[in-house]
Amino acid sequence: MSDNASALRRRSVLVAPASDARKMAKALGSRADAVVIDLEDAVDPSSKDRARALLAEVLRDVAEADAERVAVRVNPPGSPWCHLDVAALTDLPVAPGAVVLPKVDGPEDLAFLDRLLDGVEARSGRTRPLSVHALIETAAGLTRIADIARSSRRLEALVLGYADLAASLGRAAPVGAHLDLWLPAQSAVLVAARDAGLQALDGPHLGVHVDEGFLAGAARARDVGYDGKWAIHPRQVEELNATFTPTDDQVRHARDVLAALARAAREHAAGAVALDGQMLDEAVAVAARRVLARAGLDL
Repeated sequence: MSDNASALRRRSVLVAPASDARKMAKALGSRADAVVIDLEDAVDPSSKDRARALLAEVLRDVAEADAERVAVRVNPPGSPWCHLDVAALTDLPVAPGAVVLPKVDGPEDLAFLDRLLDGVEARSGRTRPLSVHALIETAAGLTRIADIARSSRRLEALVLGYADLAASLGRAAPVGAHLDLWLPAQSAVLVAARDAGLQALDGPHLGVHVDEGFLAGAARARDVGYDGKWAIHPRQVEELNATFTPTDDQVRHARDVLAALARAAREHAAGAVALDGQMLDEAVAVAARRVLARAGLDL
């Protein structure tokens, strides 16, 4: 589990290509909880160097406090660009809040990134370790998800990546009738994340519209228990923020649960505590705290 776990909500995580300054600026100016600047899939191999330079230019206009919501997706371990991407973080005008590592097959991939980041931080003098988000998008990564989730002190979130995982498994991406096929993968990532105290983020709907498939995928991820979902177009952000924000009734119930348990503790009440016919215990309290955290409220 990360030593520097963030309280940042990530109901919506908007992805923008590092090769396009306009799209990066638009993403950074959006109402997305977090922004991922992509040096990997969204950038042609011939444009990797230019994309790194463009990322640095765009981040010059980002306040240090706002940079916490920015993550940089580097290229995968074993590629010709991963070490170059990580080294370039030293020269950015402001440090991002996190690094997203794609195609994580096992703990050794995160160990490799840890060593690279140790060097970057030593050079830059950064005292707070950069956080890491692991993209689970291969059969190997899904098989070893429990080990991955507990393999790095920097790790803050697990992200389920559908496009590459679909190719790895030889199945269709999760749209429409295919959603149910992905429940085992979603559950595996969620359980590993919760066991390690990490955020669980659903990958993007593979389309730019807020259509039936997008809405169904977002609702499914919320109902399964995910904290948020990636988006590939700004028009999807508002819907994700609404989908992953608890309703007023849910917030009210969560507060009532915690108040009832606190009152019982103060009064040293014997026996079970009940609220509106529901028996309350620590498991219910954990769920209530999560509701308030998702709503961006103090406990």
